[in-house]
Amino acid sequence: MSGYARALVVDDLAASRDWLERALALAFPGIAVESAASVAEALARIDPPPPLALVDLGLPDGSGVRVIEELGRRGATVTIVATVFDDDAHLFPALRAGAQGYVLKDQPPEALAAMLQGIAAGQPPLSPSIARRLLQHFRPPAPEPDAPALTPRETEVLRLTAKGLTVQEVADLLGLSRHTAGGYLKDIYRKLSVSTRAEAALEAARRGLA
Repeated sequence: MSGYARALVVDDLAASRDWLERALALAFPGIAVESAASVAEALARIDPPPPLALVDLGLPDGSGVRVIEELGRRGATVTIVATVFDDDAHLFPALRAGAQGYVLKDQPPEALAAMLQGIAAGQPPLSPSIARRLLQHFRPPAPEPDAPALTPRETEVLRLTAKGLTVQEVADLLGLSRHTAGGYLKDIYRKLSVSTRAEAALEAARRGLA
């Protein structure tokens, strides 16, 4: 573990810094830990760059992504995000900036320490929910089901309905009884799984009928 004799913790909350420092001490006994509570303070402490950095994203003077980017440019630091944010809007910018792991603050320091120890074996520290999110992101999208087929008459009824015509007006234009036009409209709603004229109009627009 001599490669991680020094680490930087970037977090504006004292309790979170203590949690991260404890995890680092468990993972790498004897490690020297420096801390910073803001982007500016962190940038002032990365010359020379630390071998390891744990960086929160929500800092009082900006995003921790800026710190990650600067550490990435220097190319000598394994940078791990430690945060409460588990959404794509935080995850992917951090990874693009150069973060090599992403852990959530929802676990005891012992669990984080075990993940940090995996770095030496080439295992990126990832909270389970983050790993699932990454897998989901890169999974091919499920094919959309085929659009339900409408008969030519149903298509015409849908087109006229989408233009705002009433059932009686549709019936008059197509030479149908009001009852028959209403039956066509009911079948259209069932096939398209809609329940209002507005939803039917949207589906007509998707089909190029409106």
